[in-house]
Amino acid sequence: MKFVGRLIVAFIAVAVISFFAAPGVAFFAVRSAADANDAAGLARLVDYAAVRQSLRPQLDGNPAAMAPAPSFMEDPIGAVRRQIEQAAAPQAPDVEGYLTPPALAALTRGEGRYAAQRTGGPLPSPDATTTGGPMPKPVYWGMNRARMSVTDEGGSETIFTFERKGPFEWKLVHIGLPDGVAPAPARAVPTVGDSGGKAG
Repeated sequence: MKFVGRLIVAFIAVAVISFFAAPGVAFFAVRSAADANDAAGLARLVDYAAVRQSLRPQLDGNPAAMAPAPSFMEDPIGAVRRQIEQAAAPQAPDVEGYLTPPALAALTRGEGRYAAQRTGGPLPSPDATTTGGPMPKPVYWGMNRARMSVTDEGGSETIFTFERKGPFEWKLVHIGLPDGVAPAPARAVPTVGDSGGKAG
């Protein structure tokens, strides 16, 4: 009977630890699935609709753009000015650029707003995958929501918010990018012999 009692206590202890450790496990699962380019695994771990919604206002960087544009009937000068400003303003990076496996892998390693440049690029190097990258720090740990931050070498924080979807199931629902403006995508440099024509 003592053995059974100890087994039950051990089972409860493991269950409790797993219950509270699940968000951390989910973070490393996202990093691992992103490294492996596992789209199906990421779909189980990331609420893409919620993450898209969290990224859009951060990438916009222009609070005035959220307000409705004035109509030509009410304010013709303001309406024309608004169109000129929108045409001249640099376009915010595409949200989807942060949701590719390479970009998600880069985000979990603290690359912040530069992670979108990983889109279409190589996955993290074998060394980075082997070492796992920087460890996340708990920012908030609750029953149904947890936040973890990853800090780059300059001290900028990328914050990941996970939400409970079941007893041991958590999903990434929000990514908080570091302050600042997202960099423009790097332009591809043509290689020798990539002139578009065929050698005669």
